[in-house]
Amino acid sequence: MTTAKDIMHSGAQWIPAHETLDRAAQLMRAHRVGALPIADAQERLCGILTDRDIVVGCVALGHDPAKVTAGELAKGTPRWIASDSGVEEVLQEMEMHQIRRLPVIENKRLVGMISEADLAQHLSDEQLAGWVERVYAKG
Repeated sequence: MTTAKDIMHSGAQWIPAHETLDRAAQLMRAHRVGALPIADAQERLCGILTDRDIVVGCVALGHDPAKVTAGELAKGTPRWIASDSGVEEVLQEMEMHQIRRLPVIENKRLVGMISEADLAQHLSDEQLAGWVERVYAKG
């Protein structure tokens, strides 16, 4: 069985909730990613910050990204998947919650992220087409 750990992008990094959005943007650029999981003081997942969140939730509102923290933009209950979960569980979680990036957790620690690019590399054309239709067709 192919698992989340098999298809994830390893090397994902947390951003502490107290870090500012300008630092988050720097990390995104350095790691060539569009999203970072947000960790609370106990290194538990408390949200995900995207490059779009920074632009829409801070810059477009006239706020200073050097003064707004990642934790201030963390909303709702973050979704994640266990590293030993099967691909069907990954797809179901992403479809059900209409998300395009999914942190992978093992022993309560972040071990990777699954994005659309990871799915495209590891799924059959039929699986990918079905996933895209179900995620993007809802609205």
